[in-house]
Amino acid sequence: MIRITETARDAMQGLSNFIPTELKISYVNALLQVGFDIVDCGSFVSEKVIPQMADTPQVLQSIQQAKDGTGLMALVVNTKGVQKALQFNELSYLSYPFSVSPTFLKRNLNANVKDALGQLHEMMQLTDSHSIEWVVYLSMALGNPYGDRWSVKMVVDTAEKLYRLGIRNMPLSDILGQASPDTIYEVYHAIIPAFPDVDFGLHLHTLKADSYRKLEAAYEAGVRSFETVINGLGGCPTASDNMVGNLSTQELIAFCEHKKIEHQLNHDLLNAASRIAAEAGL
Repeated sequence: MIRITETARDAMQGLSNFIPTELKISYVNALLQVGFDIVDCGSFVSEKVIPQMADTPQVLQSIQQAKDGTGLMALVVNTKGVQKALQFNELSYLSYPFSVSPTFLKRNLNANVKDALGQLHEMMQLTDSHSIEWVVYLSMALGNPYGDRWSVKMVVDTAEKLYRLGIRNMPLSDILGQASPDTIYEVYHAIIPAFPDVDFGLHLHTLKADSYRKLEAAYEAGVRSFETVINGLGGCPTASDNMVGNLSTQELIAFCEHKKIEHQLNHDLLNAASRIAAEAGL
């Protein structure tokens, strides 16, 4: 059985047209019934940077009962964001966008590696007395498009730094969709055995035509957690001027059915959520 995180935040965050809060609420509540392991519903970051997510508190205040086994996640980038997030008991997960790439850390967090690790440590301390699990992304773990030095060993060494902090959920991320199936296989084939108690998921930005071969490479290397977006929209607005788009939930399900891989998503409820996504322009 694979684990699936629906990253609705990633779909919405780069849109220039603001999605009405009530429509966001309807969408997130619909996603919570589909059977996802985690629904990434928003973020606590500066409204100037990500204006689309400014209403995350209002969305969380209107959350209905989730299907058993489904948790809610929001992204944070500093202690101020964590303090805001901890006001909402609905959240079970907080995520942080770390990176193998110094250039991306500067673009996304205005930080270097040392400062970003220190920031993460401070944020984790704030959640010590709360039932919060951390998900820390290793962006640019499947190749570096900025010209920074990159190797599989660097990815493993970076994962070790996060491991020492206590992180056990580290999705590897290809923000700009440039990773090849061979690179995906090589990285996961090295990193999964090195940290057998870590969930190294796949957060894949990809063209639709490339998704099957990339999924196959990841699955054959041992990946069992995947992050998706219904209809495949979205991306990171601070990574590039052009957003490639995310691995679509529908593509992952088609892959699973072709490979006879079990998942726990309800097709009818997924279609219902897809209709709301279309109404929101997702």
